[in-house]
Amino acid sequence: MLSSLSRKISIILFSLAFVSACTESSDPANQSDKTNKINSSEANSPQIELTEDARFEKFKKEFMEKFWQANPTYALYSGYYKYDDQLVIPNKQDLERSLEFIESTNKNLDQFDQTKLDNNNASDFYIIKRQLQSYLWYLTEFKSGEWNPSNYNVAGAFGLILNTEYKSLDERLRTIATRLTNIPAYYKVAQENITTPTLEHTTLAIQQNKGALGVFETDIPKSLAKSTLSESEKLEMAVKLDSAVKAINRYLVWLEQKKAQITDGGARDFRIGEVLYEQKFKHDIVTDFSAKELFQKANEAKQALHQRMTEITKSLWPKYFPETAFPKNELLAVKKLIDHLSVKHIDRENFVNEVKRQIPILQDYIKQADLLDMDPSRPLVVRETPEYQRGIAGASVNSPGPYDATANTYYNVTPLDSYTPEQAESYLREYNHWILQILNIHEALPGHYVQLVHANKSPSLIKSIFGNGAMIEGWAVYSERMMLESGYGNQEPELWLMYSKWNLRVVVNTILDYSVQVLGMSKEDALNLLMNEAFQERTEAEGKWRRATLSQVQLTSYFNGYSEIYEFREAVKKAKGKDFDLKAFHNEFLSYGSAPVPIIKKLMLQKNN
Repeated sequence: MLSSLSRKISIILFSLAFVSACTESSDPANQSDKTNKINSSEANSPQIELTEDARFEKFKKEFMEKFWQANPTYALYSGYYKYDDQLVIPNKQDLERSLEFIESTNKNLDQFDQTKLDNNNASDFYIIKRQLQSYLWYLTEFKSGEWNPSNYNVAGAFGLILNTEYKSLDERLRTIATRLTNIPAYYKVAQENITTPTLEHTTLAIQQNKGALGVFETDIPKSLAKSTLSESEKLEMAVKLDSAVKAINRYLVWLEQKKAQITDGGARDFRIGEVLYEQKFKHDIVTDFSAKELFQKANEAKQALHQRMTEITKSLWPKYFPETAFPKNELLAVKKLIDHLSVKHIDRENFVNEVKRQIPILQDYIKQADLLDMDPSRPLVVRETPEYQRGIAGASVNSPGPYDATANTYYNVTPLDSYTPEQAESYLREYNHWILQILNIHEALPGHYVQLVHANKSPSLIKSIFGNGAMIEGWAVYSERMMLESGYGNQEPELWLMYSKWNLRVVVNTILDYSVQVLGMSKEDALNLLMNEAFQERTEAEGKWRRATLSQVQLTSYFNGYSEIYEFREAVKKAKGKDFDLKAFHNEFLSYGSAPVPIIKKLMLQKNN
């Protein structure tokens, strides 16, 4: 599955890197007596007692402002630009302030009686509490800032400022000029933080930071030349850009030296093991399952998908192989048919353009089928993946945050120019005529793009900002099946076969991730699982193996979220019978932002009972 690297990435980066937190503001916990009652403007007027919900709304507003002040880069990704010129240096002092922030906020939360909050605020309370627990664990237990050098890369935020027209170009360049000041110190501290790097994450850091250079050597200078800044401002910017480039290059030299030192031994194992994996699963996914239980459920789902694919293959066999008997080994027959069909694909030069061509087709279908509400005023821009984002996924979505909801959503598609002819052919066979359509459903319409547009309109900023990865990925996977069930593709069996192969990837993602990170699965066994049991092409399988070495738990979010959403829809459908309205279900489900699926289920059931 190609990843959706939407603004949830910002949450991960906040958690993994050492980040600062502001403690200068007065502590609302110490003001609880004052906030229970508000004095009117007249000295002798009666005091008005606030409800618990009103108190909590006030707390949320204060909490978010402190949070953005503490995390200006995350604020950028959410469309909050008040602190856009600040780049936090991830040093020990910032870590200490982060821990103080978490502790003080938890104390503030303890001032509230959850039983007196309405459903929306009670769920927001839970999300904030859980998020703080997660951040604390990342900072004190997971500590990936010590072993994952790819955590340290400043390019994304600079690219966002440069490419988002939230203020004039000149003003954005002045913001960039201020932000550039801390880059040398940022990378110096990064080197100090990294004590036991893995070989895999060191290699990724080298690739992505090489890509980052383009932002400072090419992109910003081009915009600077077009600006109306004074010559002195341009000169000052040029000096700062030069310092930034030198700092990144020093980091790259250091990484190359570190990689040489650990290549033949001494590197930390990229596998995190069962204890950390179960803990990370609990914090990231938010579900009633344990990681081991979901792994077992995925193995059962794999068997069911194999049976479904075998049945479709038997029905299509006479059409494509009329002179050949159906093989005794049913999985080999499935693979043979998939291989036969996969030669139908776009050529490598037109891969990105073909994605662009399909987007309006999907949009028109969703309107005609009346599946859910969409907003044509929220633009989707298909572009080539920026260099600094390449190396993990071939397609992804960058969505604006709720504070700047009308900004562009970028659908990033990586061109195939870095592949050999053999690799490109393998990749294109994987993303053939049918699966490329499913990919676009997943990433764009009605997948990530549509879901995140709805999330930005949620009345709860908490639910939109602290997005749950399992819900976000689960919706995108659910939307694939929902589209085909609604009639997209005219029930073509070839499309259903390829969809089943694609859906098998969702299931195998969970099996692979747990097997690699917890059970110690080797690359050879992983490729066998991916190629012979999930029918993937070698290039895709190699890429998935690499991804399983670079991330943990995230690959399970697809199957977990999809299963919960689909099963919930079917339960509601059964309960309502002929009164069930698919569009109404979708619109209501999406109205709760990117909250965990269990919370959305609870809110929908309470509202409709």
